[in-house]
Amino acid sequence: MRRPLTVVQLLPALSSGGVERSTIEIAQALVDAGHRAIVVSAGGRLVPALEATGASHVTLDIGAKSLRVLRHVRALRRLFAETGADIVHARSRLPAWIGWWALRGMPAGRRPRFVTTMHGLNSPSRYSAIMARGERVICVSETVRDYLLRHYPGTPRDRLRVIPRGIDPTKFPAAPRPDAVARAEVASRWPALGGDGPLLLLPGRGTRLKGHHDAIALLADLRGSGLDARLWMPGAREAGREAYLAELTCAAEAAGCSDALAMTEPTDAIARAYAASDLVLQLSRKPEAFGRTVLEALSCARPVVGWAHGGVGELLAQLQPQGAVPPFDLAALAQTARALVTRPPRAVTMPDTLRAMQEATLAVYDEFDDN
Repeated sequence: MRRPLTVVQLLPALSSGGVERSTIEIAQALVDAGHRAIVVSAGGRLVPALEATGASHVTLDIGAKSLRVLRHVRALRRLFAETGADIVHARSRLPAWIGWWALRGMPAGRRPRFVTTMHGLNSPSRYSAIMARGERVICVSETVRDYLLRHYPGTPRDRLRVIPRGIDPTKFPAAPRPDAVARAEVASRWPALGGDGPLLLLPGRGTRLKGHHDAIALLADLRGSGLDARLWMPGAREAGREAYLAELTCAAEAAGCSDALAMTEPTDAIARAYAASDLVLQLSRKPEAFGRTVLEALSCARPVVGWAHGGVGELLAQLQPQGAVPPFDLAALAQTARALVTRPPRAVTMPDTLRAMQEATLAVYDEFDDN
């Protein structure tokens, strides 16, 4: 039987994003297993979701890029001592440094063990190197592990644990294809997405790295070949990105496909968005550490096409190789997309990846009991 542990997770804030979701998911697993879960961050809209798991939140702005952040070293050290923390798990660079300095000031016999998770492919530097200094370093994909060893070759390999991020398949149920009801819901709100042709979906923030221009070029190509394709890009429209949105609008007009395109705010009903679509795009111009969109879409029984690099390429190679395209080859992208919307591959049976991720992470914590 596992000894009850107190685990303190460190991250900048609990607002939104994959790091935040993983933090809450591990907090839930800890509480369910009879452990004590504490999260330290600047707070945010996901704090109630964290506390609903039974975990505790301590508000400290340990991600603030200011010298004033150093004042939190003493507060963290006091927190570790007062709670009897067994493990400190850092998920971001600056919080990791603050946690590291706090730990260095504690007596060795009462010092919690230090775990880090590399969630991203950060630019190599002495600042980023802290994420490779955990007594255990969790990598969210083989892509991240390879990246870490390439840029920090002195990292002991026996400290590394590859634990892919997970999704809860019950939250992304397989949808009938086509799902006429879901498509009608979308078309009623954004008429440009109506019609009988395939609906392409590119979820992602309004940043050039997400490949919106490539998606527009793909839409124009498919429509030019006679397909009544439509494209929905939820997340492309966000405050402060008006100039980028205008640039995308001009690109769509120049390509002659602006009337078949909807660029909207992010949707809170992403599973319904997958259900409404016929093909999901993952076209990040920069290799990503993981590719949660790939897992979510495939769980909803929707084919995915994406650039075959980083974590996205890794997942496509494992789960749906027909959708992997050489990076930035627009002709191959159009050819692959056309094949997937006319002859979609058989639906993938998704494992319970969330539970696997939770159990593997708790197993890492348990390793310290053997030392």
